[in-house]
Amino acid sequence: MLEILPEPGAGTRLRFRSVITTALLIMISVMIVRDILSRRWVGSAPPASDVVRPSR
Repeated sequence: MLEILPEPGAGTRLRFRSVITTALLIMISVMIVRDILSRRWVGSAPPASDVVRPSR
């Protein structure tokens, strides 16, 4: 049976990729939570209406 050995350093690259992916997911999660919290409690002004009323 033929055994295929992994390349030297393949484990290091895999660990580096997983660390980068985890860091990016954490950063995106923090940005989403900050956006939700800022819209909920800081933004006291009502959102602008998309409907334009004609002036008289």
